[in-house]
Amino acid sequence: MTAATEWNNRYQTPLTDIPPPCQVVAAYAHLLPATGTALDLACGLGANALLLARHGLETYAWDYTETALERLQVDAQIQQVPIYTERRDVIVSPPPADTFDVIVVCHFLDRRLAPALTQALKPNGLLFYQTFTRTSVNDCGPKNPDFRLAENELLHLFADLQIVVYREEGKIGDISQGFRNEALLIARKIWQESKL
Repeated sequence: MTAATEWNNRYQTPLTDIPPPCQVVAAYAHLLPATGTALDLACGLGANALLLARHGLETYAWDYTETALERLQVDAQIQQVPIYTERRDVIVSPPPADTFDVIVVCHFLDRRLAPALTQALKPNGLLFYQTFTRTSVNDCGPKNPDFRLAENELLHLFADLQIVVYREEGKIGDISQGFRNEALLIARKIWQESKL
């Protein structure tokens, strides 16, 4: 079974509700620009894309699975927001340079994409990134450690961007509360004039 078939099968299961957007977008939506272009990369069912489109951004949603994108189009029509979906292998075809004002990545990790994501942001563009960490308090998330972040890894992967928000609580304090099992980052591409 190919990865695309496996993901298509996963998204065939009917859901009664659209899943909520990731915390990195939902809790920090006030940081989104009023206008511009946004990409929900590896969007799955597109909860983040729907939030971006409702915010008024020209929203693109890319995923590897047709089933998820078809369901997202139905939800976008119900909510009466335009979303441009594309079935795309983002590893083979990452976003082009200087294309998006906002890029959202949630629960997807391929470290090879980090430089392309940085380049794909327009000057002053924002990256919203959230995914699972190796330091976890329960079994949620992928079993393969390659698909989990090492401690503070997002800070290193996107070191060329200016950090706006970073959160990774690990196992500190009362682990029954707080933001656990994941890290989130919001970072900005600083525009710099070329030196002549």
